[in-house]
Amino acid sequence: MAMQKLDVAILGATGAVGQRFIQLLEGHPWFQVSEVIGSSRSAGKSYSEAVHWVLDGNPPAGIAALTVKALDDEFCSPLVFSALPKEAAMTRELELAAAGHVVCSNASANRMLADVPLMLPEVNAEHIGLIDVQRRRRGWRSGALVANSNCTVMPVVMALKPLVKYGIRRLHLVSEQAVSGAGYPGVSSMDMIDNILPYVPGDEDKMQTESRKMLGAFNGESIDELETVVSATCTRVPVVDGHLVNISVELADQPALSSVIADWERYQAPVPDLPSAPEYPLQYLYQIDRPQPRRDRQAGKGMMTSIGRLRECPVLGYKFAALSHNTIRGAAGCSILNAELMAVAGYIEGFRVADYALAT
Repeated sequence: MAMQKLDVAILGATGAVGQRFIQLLEGHPWFQVSEVIGSSRSAGKSYSEAVHWVLDGNPPAGIAALTVKALDDEFCSPLVFSALPKEAAMTRELELAAAGHVVCSNASANRMLADVPLMLPEVNAEHIGLIDVQRRRRGWRSGALVANSNCTVMPVVMALKPLVKYGIRRLHLVSEQAVSGAGYPGVSSMDMIDNILPYVPGDEDKMQTESRKMLGAFNGESIDELETVVSATCTRVPVVDGHLVNISVELADQPALSSVIADWERYQAPVPDLPSAPEYPLQYLYQIDRPQPRRDRQAGKGMMTSIGRLRECPVLGYKFAALSHNTIRGAAGCSILNAELMAVAGYIEGFRVADYALAT
């Protein structure tokens, strides 16, 4: 007999990232969407009435009939996914965690708080230990708040994680970000068609700060950030999905190019099997003109990072390109993966993954 799945709530459920949460959670083996939360103008309507669905197909039938709740309502679901705007997330996420919910957030508001893990399981699963510190310091018994990074930071830290052992001294990052990263309706077509915007508000600072936190080490009480110098330039390009980042890096140990590629190709993080995780999080593409958003963003159902064009850099030593799907791996998909890791690690009260293994 199948086990009852864990009820989850989606904050910001009618927005573009909220819709991606709903799409990715359809048929999930452990979780089921039971509550959808929207703005005050959406509250009280059915989800199908409130949402302007911008993904392929229709909203899942079981979700379409749910009544949208207001953000200040009480929620029953133990697990909450947040796709809220920054201002709304800043206080509400902490309130829900204090009330006993496990909150996995895609919002930027609380990412850099000292006791909030900024997590990507294949990169820094050990940062989950910060939850124990968070609960002790804040007096939370069963609640927790975990964040995932800015969507453009994702391919950077994924590609760099296997190289940390060589000593990352300096980084120069230039992004080419898809329009979906700006949400819906996003950037004006008059600005975007036949154009590249050499400025994405707020993202350059996130690239420079979040990367150091994610690649840092958990010392038992806090995160010792990676000691490196990062310079970032963020641009918006006329691509629907998929953020491409051109990365130049100085490595202290100066490994051979072939050794770097081998590190990427065999990299598997020391984490348990999780339903949303690809077997290998990285792939290296040997074609001279890859990775490309249109051809490579769906690798591993959108959860892999594709790397290519590794070559010598006359300034820093090494340069290459890395690509991730920004609304799957870079947003909702990573939040779901974080929740799966929380479940396996026993941080969601009353939920045991072993029960699901026995029931199948």
